[in-house]
Amino acid sequence: MHEYSIVSSLIDECEAHATANGATRITRVAIKVGVLSGVEPELLKTAFDTFKQEGICRDATLEMTIQPLVVACLECGLESEPEGRNVVCPQCKSFHTKVLDGEDLLLMQLELEQPE
Repeated sequence: MHEYSIVSSLIDECEAHATANGATRITRVAIKVGVLSGVEPELLKTAFDTFKQEGICRDATLEMTIQPLVVACLECGLESEPEGRNVVCPQCKSFHTKVLDGEDLLLMQLELEQPE
């Protein structure tokens, strides 16, 4: 289950941002998960809840936005959000498309608390 290694890296990145900003706690972690990222959202949430127990993220909530697949057709120019993992242009049925979004897992936002 590669979600555990992904969460380990995510928490490391969160801790680095917190340290760089003088924060003592992280209360919210917002990420964007693309449908083609290869990440299972429920497993990722479980892994986050497991790994956050120790450290600066222990009180953090994980907010996930699922990013649908966005493709651009290189034949007719249409940008679309096809159903599921389909990369065929819905307009001209061309396979000559380029994925614009939906492949990544990105850290979008952190809520940090500074010492009082």
